Amino acid sequence: MTLAVATGQFASAGDVEADIATVVRAVEQARGADLLVMPELFLGGYRMPPIVVGETDPRLRPIELAAAETGMVVLVGACLDGPDGFTISTLAFGLGDDPAGRRVYDKQNPCDAENDHVVPGAHSVIIDVRGWAVGLSICYDGCFPEHARALALAGAEVYAASIAYVTGSAHRRELYYRSRALENGMYAVVSGLTGSVAGADFDGGSAVYDPEGRLIAEVGPGEGVAVATLDRPLLKATRAQHPMLADLREPGPVVRR
Repeated sequence: MTLAVATGQFASAGDVEADIATVVRAVEQARGADLLVMPELFLGGYRMPPIVVGETDPRLRPIELAAAETGMVVLVGACLDGPDGFTISTLAFGLGDDPAGRRVYDKQNPCDAENDHVVPGAHSVIIDVRGWAVGLSICYDGCFPEHARALALAGAEVYAASIAYVTGSAHRRELYYRSRALENGMYAVVSGLTGSVAGADFDGGSAVYDPEGRLIAEVGPGEGVAVATLDRPLLKATRAQHPMLADLREPGPVVRR
Protein backbone atom coordinates (compact mmCIF):
# COMPACT_ATOMS: atom_id res chain seq x y z
CA MET A 1 0.00 0.00 0.00
CA THR A 2 1.25 3.47 -0.83
CA LEU A 3 0.55 6.92 0.61
CA ALA A 4 0.97 10.14 -1.38
CA VAL A 5 2.23 12.91 0.89
CA ALA A 6 2.85 16.58 0.25
CA THR A 7 4.88 19.06 2.23
CA GLY A 8 4.05 22.75 1.89
CA GLN A 9 6.59 25.53 2.26
CA PHE A 10 5.15 29.02 2.32
CA ALA A 11 5.65 32.41 3.93
CA SER A 12 3.04 33.48 6.45
CA ALA A 13 1.48 36.88 5.82
CA GLY A 14 1.09 37.34 9.56
CA ASP A 15 -2.66 37.61 8.96
CA VAL A 16 -4.95 34.66 9.66
CA GLU A 17 -7.32 35.18 6.73
CA ALA A 18 -4.48 35.67 4.24
CA ASP A 19 -2.74 32.57 5.60
CA ILE A 20 -5.93 30.54 5.25
CA ALA A 21 -6.03 31.55 1.59
CA THR A 22 -2.44 30.33 1.22
CA VAL A 23 -3.35 26.95 2.74
CA VAL A 24 -6.18 26.62 0.21
CA ARG A 25 -3.71 27.42 -2.59
CA ALA A 26 -1.31 24.79 -1.21
CA VAL A 27 -4.11 22.19 -1.19
CA GLU A 28 -4.74 22.88 -4.87
CA GLN A 29 -1.02 22.54 -5.67
CA ALA A 30 -0.92 19.25 -3.74
CA ARG A 31 -4.02 17.85 -5.48
CA GLY A 32 -3.73 14.07 -5.75
CA ALA A 33 -1.93 13.73 -2.42
CA ASP A 34 -3.52 11.96 0.54
CA LEU A 35 -1.84 14.16 3.14
CA LEU A 36 -0.58 17.75 3.15
CA VAL A 37 1.58 19.05 6.01
CA MET A 38 1.90 22.82 6.57
CA PRO A 39 4.39 24.66 8.84
CA GLU A 40 4.34 25.40 12.56
CA LEU A 41 2.11 28.29 13.67
CA PHE A 42 1.32 29.03 10.03
CA LEU A 43 -1.99 30.73 10.73
CA GLY A 44 -0.89 34.16 11.89
CA GLY A 45 2.81 33.38 11.53
CA TYR A 46 5.47 32.34 14.01
CA ARG A 47 5.72 35.10 16.61
CA MET A 48 5.69 35.50 20.37
CA PRO A 49 3.19 36.13 21.76
CA PRO A 50 1.39 34.06 19.12
CA ILE A 51 -1.84 34.98 17.37
CA VAL A 52 -4.58 32.77 18.83
CA VAL A 53 -7.00 31.09 16.43
CA GLY A 54 -10.36 29.74 17.52
CA GLU A 55 -10.71 26.01 17.01
CA THR A 56 -14.15 26.59 15.49
CA ASP A 57 -13.32 29.92 13.85
CA PRO A 58 -15.68 30.32 10.85
CA ARG A 59 -12.77 31.74 8.85
CA LEU A 60 -11.36 28.19 8.66
CA ARG A 61 -14.25 27.11 6.44
CA PRO A 62 -12.30 27.47 3.14
CA ILE A 63 -9.75 24.90 4.34
CA GLU A 64 -12.56 22.53 5.32
CA LEU A 65 -14.09 22.88 1.85
CA ALA A 66 -10.74 22.37 0.10
CA ALA A 67 -10.03 19.24 2.16
CA ALA A 68 -13.47 17.86 1.40
CA GLU A 69 -13.25 18.64 -2.33
CA THR A 70 -9.85 16.98 -2.77
CA GLY A 71 -10.29 14.14 -0.27
CA MET A 72 -7.07 15.21 1.39
CA VAL A 73 -6.06 15.32 5.06
CA VAL A 74 -4.58 18.77 5.70
CA LEU A 75 -2.45 19.51 8.79
CA VAL A 76 -2.09 23.20 9.67
CA GLY A 77 -0.18 24.83 12.52
CA ALA A 78 -1.90 27.35 14.78
CA CYS A 79 -1.97 28.65 18.35
CA LEU A 80 -5.11 27.45 20.12
CA ASP A 81 -6.69 28.14 23.48
CA GLY A 82 -7.17 25.17 25.78
CA PRO A 83 -8.33 24.46 29.32
CA ASP A 84 -4.81 24.93 30.69
CA GLY A 85 -3.68 27.81 28.47
CA PHE A 86 -2.54 28.55 24.94
CA THR A 87 -0.87 25.76 22.96
CA ILE A 88 1.15 25.50 19.75
CA SER A 89 -0.99 22.99 17.94
CA THR A 90 -1.90 21.10 14.80
CA LEU A 91 -5.35 21.40 13.27
CA ALA A 92 -6.43 18.54 11.01
CA PHE A 93 -8.96 18.97 8.21
CA GLY A 94 -10.51 16.07 6.29
CA LEU A 95 -9.64 13.46 8.89
CA GLY A 96 -12.02 10.51 8.71
CA ASP A 97 -15.45 11.35 7.35
CA ASP A 98 -15.41 14.85 8.82
CA PRO A 99 -13.74 17.61 6.77
CA ALA A 100 -14.10 20.10 9.63
CA GLY A 101 -10.94 21.21 11.36
CA ARG A 102 -10.19 19.88 14.80
CA ARG A 103 -7.30 20.05 17.21
CA VAL A 104 -5.34 16.80 17.01
CA TYR A 105 -1.98 17.57 18.64
CA ASP A 106 -0.40 20.08 21.01
CA LYS A 107 3.37 20.60 20.94
CA GLN A 108 4.91 18.73 23.87
CA ASN A 109 8.23 20.57 23.91
CA PRO A 110 7.90 24.36 23.69
CA CYS A 111 11.28 26.07 23.53
CA ASP A 112 12.86 29.39 24.48
CA ALA A 113 10.37 32.30 24.57
CA GLU A 114 7.50 29.95 23.73
CA ASN A 115 7.52 28.86 27.36
CA ASP A 116 6.47 32.37 28.41
CA HIS A 117 3.30 32.19 26.34
CA VAL A 118 2.13 28.59 25.87
CA VAL A 119 1.79 25.39 27.85
CA PRO A 120 3.12 21.98 26.70
CA GLY A 121 0.87 19.31 25.29
CA ALA A 122 0.27 16.22 27.38
CA HIS A 123 0.09 13.47 24.75
CA SER A 124 1.87 12.05 21.73
CA VAL A 125 -0.56 11.50 18.87
CA ILE A 126 -0.89 9.11 15.93
CA ILE A 127 -3.58 9.70 13.31
CA ASP A 128 -4.79 7.29 10.63
CA VAL A 129 -4.42 8.53 7.05
CA ARG A 130 -5.61 6.02 4.42
CA GLY A 131 -4.56 3.13 6.65
CA TRP A 132 -1.12 4.60 7.46
CA ALA A 133 -0.15 5.46 11.04
CA VAL A 134 1.12 9.05 11.06
CA GLY A 135 2.83 10.38 14.20
CA LEU A 136 2.65 14.14 14.74
CA SER A 137 5.49 16.45 15.72
CA ILE A 138 5.99 20.20 15.99
CA CYS A 139 9.48 21.69 15.62
CA TYR A 140 11.41 21.29 18.93
CA ASP A 141 9.73 17.91 19.50
CA GLY A 142 11.90 16.57 16.68
CA CYS A 143 15.11 17.49 18.49
CA PHE A 144 14.46 14.68 20.98
CA PRO A 145 15.01 11.12 19.72
CA GLU A 146 12.66 9.89 22.45
CA HIS A 147 9.70 11.74 20.91
CA ALA A 148 9.90 9.98 17.55
CA ARG A 149 10.90 6.68 19.18
CA ALA A 150 7.78 6.64 21.36
CA LEU A 151 5.62 7.16 18.28
CA ALA A 152 7.46 4.44 16.34
CA LEU A 153 7.10 1.96 19.20
CA ALA A 154 3.37 2.76 19.22
CA GLY A 155 3.17 1.86 15.53
CA ALA A 156 3.88 5.08 13.64
CA GLU A 157 5.13 4.60 10.09
CA VAL A 158 5.40 8.31 9.26
CA TYR A 159 6.76 11.22 11.33
CA ALA A 160 4.92 14.37 10.19
CA ALA A 161 6.72 17.46 11.47
CA SER A 162 5.61 21.08 11.20
CA ILE A 163 8.56 23.37 11.85
CA ALA A 164 9.81 26.97 11.85
CA TYR A 165 13.61 27.14 11.73
CA VAL A 166 15.32 30.50 11.54
CA THR A 167 17.83 31.16 8.80
CA GLY A 168 21.24 29.70 9.62
CA SER A 169 20.05 26.53 11.36
CA ALA A 170 19.64 24.29 8.31
CA HIS A 171 22.53 22.04 9.31
CA ARG A 172 20.78 21.03 12.55
CA ARG A 173 17.32 20.76 11.04
CA GLU A 174 18.36 18.38 8.29
CA LEU A 175 20.36 16.20 10.69
CA TYR A 176 17.47 15.92 13.15
CA TYR A 177 14.91 14.66 10.65
CA ARG A 178 17.24 12.38 8.72
CA SER A 179 18.15 10.85 12.09
CA ARG A 180 14.55 10.48 13.29
CA ALA A 181 13.76 8.62 10.07
CA LEU A 182 16.86 6.39 10.15
CA GLU A 183 16.86 5.40 13.80
CA ASN A 184 13.18 4.41 13.68
CA GLY A 185 12.97 3.04 10.15
CA MET A 186 10.10 5.36 9.26
CA TYR A 187 9.37 8.10 6.76
CA ALA A 188 9.69 11.73 7.84
CA VAL A 189 7.59 14.46 6.22
CA VAL A 190 8.83 17.91 7.22
CA SER A 191 7.08 21.20 6.46
CA GLY A 192 9.02 24.38 7.19
CA LEU A 193 8.07 28.03 7.32
CA THR A 194 9.87 30.33 4.88
CA GLY A 195 10.05 34.10 4.45
CA SER A 196 9.94 36.77 7.15
CA VAL A 197 7.40 37.42 9.88
CA ALA A 198 7.54 39.52 13.04
CA GLY A 199 11.17 40.47 12.38
CA ALA A 200 12.50 36.92 12.00
CA ASP A 201 13.67 35.14 8.85
CA PHE A 202 12.86 31.48 8.25
CA ASP A 203 14.56 29.16 5.78
CA GLY A 204 12.06 26.41 4.96
CA GLY A 205 13.57 22.94 4.93
CA SER A 206 10.44 21.23 3.65
CA ALA A 207 11.39 17.70 2.65
CA VAL A 208 10.48 14.02 2.72
CA TYR A 209 12.98 11.42 3.95
CA ASP A 210 12.80 7.67 3.46
CA PRO A 211 13.24 5.12 6.31
CA GLU A 212 17.02 5.23 5.87
CA GLY A 213 17.07 9.02 6.17
CA ARG A 214 17.60 9.62 2.45
CA LEU A 215 16.05 12.65 0.81
CA ILE A 216 13.31 11.67 -1.64
CA ALA A 217 11.59 15.04 -2.19
CA GLU A 218 12.15 18.67 -1.22
CA VAL A 219 10.80 22.11 -1.99
CA GLY A 220 14.14 23.94 -2.12
CA PRO A 221 14.44 27.75 -1.79
CA GLY A 222 11.29 29.83 -1.82
CA GLU A 223 7.70 28.68 -1.76
CA GLY A 224 6.06 25.56 -3.13
CA VAL A 225 4.87 22.02 -2.55
CA ALA A 226 6.81 18.77 -2.85
CA VAL A 227 5.02 15.44 -3.28
CA ALA A 228 6.33 11.93 -2.63
CA THR A 229 4.84 8.43 -2.62
CA LEU A 230 5.53 6.36 0.48
CA ASP A 231 5.81 2.61 0.04
CA ARG A 232 4.98 0.21 2.88
CA PRO A 233 6.97 -2.76 1.50
CA LEU A 234 10.06 -0.50 1.44
CA LEU A 235 9.39 0.54 5.02
CA LYS A 236 9.08 -3.10 6.15
CA ALA A 237 12.19 -4.13 4.22
CA THR A 238 14.19 -1.29 5.74
CA ARG A 239 13.11 -2.19 9.26
CA ALA A 240 14.07 -5.81 8.62
CA GLN A 241 17.51 -4.83 7.30
CA HIS A 242 18.17 -2.17 9.98
CA PRO A 243 16.28 -3.46 13.03
CA MET A 244 17.22 -0.76 15.55
CA LEU A 245 13.58 -0.34 16.49
CA ALA A 246 13.00 -4.06 17.13
CA ASP A 247 16.40 -4.55 18.80
CA LEU A 248 15.94 -1.75 21.32
CA ARG A 249 16.89 -2.75 24.88
CA GLU A 250 16.37 -0.75 28.03
CA PRO A 251 19.74 0.75 28.99
CA GLY A 252 21.33 -0.57 32.12
CA PRO A 253 22.35 1.63 35.04
CA VAL A 254 25.14 4.12 34.48
CA VAL A 255 28.29 3.33 36.47
CA ARG A 256 31.02 5.89 37.07
CA ARG A 257 34.49 4.40 37.13
